[in-house]
Amino acid sequence: MSDPLCNDPLAGCRLERHGPLVELVLARPARHNALDADLMQELIDCLDDLAHRHGQPLAERPHVLLLRAEGRHFCAGADLNWMRNQLNGDFDPSSFEKNREDARVLARLMQALDELPFPTVALVQGAAYGGALGLLCACDIVLASDDARFCLSEVSLGLVPAVISPYVVRAMGMRQARRYMLSAEPFDAITACRLNVAHRLCAPEKLLSEGRALSMRLCRNGPQAMKETKRLLAAIEHQPGHQHEEITVETIARVRVGLEAQEGMQAFFDKRPPNWRPRFKDET
Repeated sequence: MSDPLCNDPLAGCRLERHGPLVELVLARPARHNALDADLMQELIDCLDDLAHRHGQPLAERPHVLLLRAEGRHFCAGADLNWMRNQLNGDFDPSSFEKNREDARVLARLMQALDELPFPTVALVQGAAYGGALGLLCACDIVLASDDARFCLSEVSLGLVPAVISPYVVRAMGMRQARRYMLSAEPFDAITACRLNVAHRLCAPEKLLSEGRALSMRLCRNGPQAMKETKRLLAAIEHQPGHQHEEITVETIARVRVGLEAQEGMQAFFDKRPPNWRPRFKDET
């Protein structure tokens, strides 16, 4: 896969293509992959590009995104130099506007990741603090290294985890969000699984291989079916309960008569792989 960001040694992230699987890699390990406005915009650009490619022919479109990071840490939260530049002494309106612009960049990043029209898998090792934890909560599936640690540290700095809060609350629930947002208490990978921030633990040396294996397993599924499933879940989340019957009935009726579903069901009865499924080494 050829991408401008892939060939830019100064970029904070890059895209790698492995057939239907695309990996989005945080690539600033010397800075613990900390977030600043530039890196967040790079990530938004990558995600927007991937969303656009999903409309390409089946053989060319990405089916699954694997979000991972180089180095010891997934992401240490906000970049310290970027935070230092936000110090301004007394309040002034221009600083307020600049901070609002920066917050909107993070909001767009969270939304772009959350609304990507195909599954997202995240791998987390080391630290996932502040906004990084929000990114994980916006992904569909999260695998955590045994040594990963997490923290909503904002209030310890006199800040508020505002932009990421809808995603964090959705993942861990309001009761647990109150505890960890108000206490800024670090928690380990086992607790992250209990809180629904992560789904599975992995030994550090197996995190990447298990993450790729899971991602390729997802690539066996119908890409349009996965897109429709994500759309359905979002609709159920945001629509009142009395509308769920219409949403669910309309979705399955529309999908069932589509080409992908017809191919999938026919392939099942023919005892053959459907035409969207990539060929793996263990298949003949």
